[in-house]
Amino acid sequence: MNYFGARELDVVVIGAGQAGLSAAYHLLRAGHRPDQDFVVLDHAPLPGGAWQFRWPSLTYGKVHGMHSLPGMELTDADDSRPSSEVIGAYFDDYEQHFGLRVHRPVDVAAVREGEGGRLLVETSEGTYATRALINATGTWDRPFWPRYPGQETFRGRQLHTADYPGPAEFAGLRVVVVGGGASGTQHLMEIAEVAAETYWVTRRPPVFREGPFGEEQGRAAVAMVEERVRRGLPPQSVVSVTGLPVNDAVRQAREQGVLDRLPMFERITPGGVAWSDGRTVEADVILWATGFRAAVDHLSPLKLREPGGGIRVENTRAVRDPRVHLVGYGPSASTIGANRAGRAAVRSVSRLLGTQESRTHEQGIGCSLERVVAPGLVAQLPHGS
Repeated sequence: MNYFGARELDVVVIGAGQAGLSAAYHLLRAGHRPDQDFVVLDHAPLPGGAWQFRWPSLTYGKVHGMHSLPGMELTDADDSRPSSEVIGAYFDDYEQHFGLRVHRPVDVAAVREGEGGRLLVETSEGTYATRALINATGTWDRPFWPRYPGQETFRGRQLHTADYPGPAEFAGLRVVVVGGGASGTQHLMEIAEVAAETYWVTRRPPVFREGPFGEEQGRAAVAMVEERVRRGLPPQSVVSVTGLPVNDAVRQAREQGVLDRLPMFERITPGGVAWSDGRTVEADVILWATGFRAAVDHLSPLKLREPGGGIRVENTRAVRDPRVHLVGYGPSASTIGANRAGRAAVRSVSRLLGTQESRTHEQGIGCSLERVVAPGLVAQLPHGS
């Protein structure tokens, strides 16, 4: 079939972070050939996924629960080295070892409905016509910036975690850190050592978690995130429902008053921030450690979103289009979750491709996938697990 120059493949994987590489590995194990049956597209300049953009002071020893990719352990890592270097080198070795042939840097502009049941993936290196799509684009490219009155009048510097350079640039400055997650507390504790003053502002009182975090608690946290995704709501991160783990550094920061939290301010002034009760704080910098949103805008032409604003997913499969799988999304956003999601997505995709081949043989070449995944059949398609 003529797709006006589009290259035909069975599967396109978008993103070469933990989830994307896991999916590529399992595609390889299932007998799919890189650059012949499937392709991995990554817009980042180097291997390492979002890790390559992490700030230098985030050493590997500070990383919480980095899980090895399937088929190749990460061993003998130097805890004192920046995580961007350690994990970037590991991902590079992984791609080379398995011959995954990741295409980079490649930007994906849009995924649209094509002909004959294929999806058209429009990219900076051309268009792919694929039978299935595994989306592993994560969240790093969509930092969330809240809006507050007066924000445009602030004379100081505003930046997001995505732009955080490490603590040295804040020496001698008055800094407001906004956000109650892990990144916010890490930034705050680092900056407090060199800044003139620091203030910690969060929308809700932070929840600190003492003691071990076991398998049962982990399953409960993942279930909470998964429930939102099944309802078609925007996913929360797994970390957001587990609380902040308390270690020696956190205990010390709490004792020193570094982690004394203030409620959310009402507005931003040219010289700082202000609350409704009349209190003000002068600041040179506002650091927004306010998290990220799923980077899925390129999927908008497929109209996958539910009225609640999210994409409803069962296991890894988009409910509105079983050709599309989202890995590293919602409950699979952790490193171990991404590994499992990659395997589950490939199992489901393999079944889908088998179904397409069977129907094509029965109904003739050029059979539309719209018939293959008719409403009565969608519910019968096996889920990845």
